[in-house]
Amino acid sequence: MSKNFAVIGLGKFGYTVAKTLFEEGHNVLAIDSDEEIIQKVRTDCSQAVTGDAKEKEVLSTLGLEEMDAVIVSLGDNTDAATLVTLYLGEMGVENIIVKAEGDDHGKILKKVGASLVIFPEQDTAVKVAKNLSHPNLLEYIPITKEDFIIGQLAPPEKFIGRSLADLKLRTEYNINVIGIERGDEQFISIPSADFIIESGDTLVVVGSQEDVDGLKEIDGSE
Repeated sequence: MSKNFAVIGLGKFGYTVAKTLFEEGHNVLAIDSDEEIIQKVRTDCSQAVTGDAKEKEVLSTLGLEEMDAVIVSLGDNTDAATLVTLYLGEMGVENIIVKAEGDDHGKILKKVGASLVIFPEQDTAVKVAKNLSHPNLLEYIPITKEDFIIGQLAPPEKFIGRSLADLKLRTEYNINVIGIERGDEQFISIPSADFIIESGDTLVVVGSQEDVDGLKEIDGSE
């Protein structure tokens, strides 16, 4: 179902978010103070508006409180990002997602009303390091502070041709399979117990980092 988003600040990060959401079929309002940038992004969003987001009067005319989420990405201008986040909260915007420039800035953003703080470079660095450290994972997504992850995993050879019920992944390995990617376009969400794993499948699993890592040590013995 189509949702409504606003993106404030159209640098590389903000533009990519806006363009991707628009390509996913959502309504996207793009806002930037640079008229030249606004002209360039008009075909990659639903509506593009030139305006200084640091002016509360400008923000108040855009209906941002009706958006499913407002994404704030103002580069290294931490003062502006903080001020805009404060204004959005005062306007009643419920879901405010803000790109931070560091841990201290992130703490301030949370205090003034950010629903979610994003650290693009830091998060990417951690993701790269985790994927290098755990090469059996095709993807790494942390989901709790207790080191649980969602991972995309190529199934061990002994899994091929066997059902999920037969493998007993939950009881034997403390792993839950929440999806199967088969080919480029097919995705099976919450596969049934009788689902048979085939060569080339990708398992989308939930478990602790330790338990997911343990799957790569399976050598085919029962």
